[in-house]
Amino acid sequence: MKKLISAATLALSMSVSGLAVAEPLKIGMITTLSGGGAGLGIDTRDGFMLAIKQAGNDEIEVITEDDGQKPELAVQIADKMVQSDQVDILTGIVWSNLLMAVAPSAVAQGKFYVSTNAAPAALAGENCNPLYFNAAYQNDNLHEAMGEYANKDYKKMFIMAPNYPAGKDSLTGFKRFYKGEVTSEVYTQVGQTDYAAEIAQIRASGADGVFAFLPGGMGIAFMKQYAQSGVKISIMGPGFSFSQDVLGAIGDAALGVKNSGHWAKDLDNEANKKFVEAFQAEYGRLPSIYAVQAYDAGQLIASAAAKADVKDTEAFRAELLKADIQSPRGKFKFNINQHPIQDIYVREVVKDGDVLTNKIIAPVFTDHEDAYAKDCKM
Repeated sequence: MKKLISAATLALSMSVSGLAVAEPLKIGMITTLSGGGAGLGIDTRDGFMLAIKQAGNDEIEVITEDDGQKPELAVQIADKMVQSDQVDILTGIVWSNLLMAVAPSAVAQGKFYVSTNAAPAALAGENCNPLYFNAAYQNDNLHEAMGEYANKDYKKMFIMAPNYPAGKDSLTGFKRFYKGEVTSEVYTQVGQTDYAAEIAQIRASGADGVFAFLPGGMGIAFMKQYAQSGVKISIMGPGFSFSQDVLGAIGDAALGVKNSGHWAKDLDNEANKKFVEAFQAEYGRLPSIYAVQAYDAGQLIASAAAKADVKDTEAFRAELLKADIQSPRGKFKFNINQHPIQDIYVREVVKDGDVLTNKIIAPVFTDHEDAYAKDCKM
């Protein structure tokens, strides 16, 4: 198990500049730094740490450990962080099945959990909690946008996702807005690398489009095999399937693919320009959706910590709710269930010089709220 302890002491450069922590704050980051999902966790860690660095608060301590994409390991790490390391806040989990194993226990022990990615429906509605915030989205959201987009040109869709909470939320979200016929709804194994059977099903489906939610190594494997199969049915997906962290590995097979996102590097606002420049300067690569979500989570925590002691739960929660940050996404606010209300766009994979990336084509939703907030009674 790899452990990294970072105290952010470097110069200030962006929107949370000049903030000072009211009291020492210890954050436990549990994320995926090995295996097929490592790219997602690395971008999560790096985006978060960039925000903490820019906050310039030498009393914020971040303890980072690798969950290996294993729920049982995530639980062990969380228990150690809460009981031995005495962290005040947990964050960083990429996968919804891991989050469901960790977050309910963490908040039951009086710890804040600020999610950088995983956003299961089970925590967004009647099981919302004052100590649980999501800085990313609610799992269904980006998939809902592609369901709405598919209505324009696609009468029959083949849809598939991994068989875990985010995969089920994905297809639920797509179907909530798609009005055409779903020819097949297929759930694959988490971590699957051979998609011959699914590609054969697509070929025989009669669909005129495929919606695929396959993040990390799963999406890389599927897209390479799909390109080699000769099947010509159009592919689309959420931004997670075509995020910056996987496009290089997928290669030109991703060119032209439409996908949904609440952010892209060409989103035209000053905070985004500064974020992309700073991330590239710090890490030598373009950021992904995972990086920007984690960056905003770091900004939210640093902003709250500048004005309230995390030991004063109500005061700290009130500061988090204000969302007093300059997000690269543009406008950012929390709904009653402490999930974002935000714009969602359709993007297209293009080449910028020699680098594959996404550009925004058009907005799909403005000020989009998730379907579960109405059931949250906070």
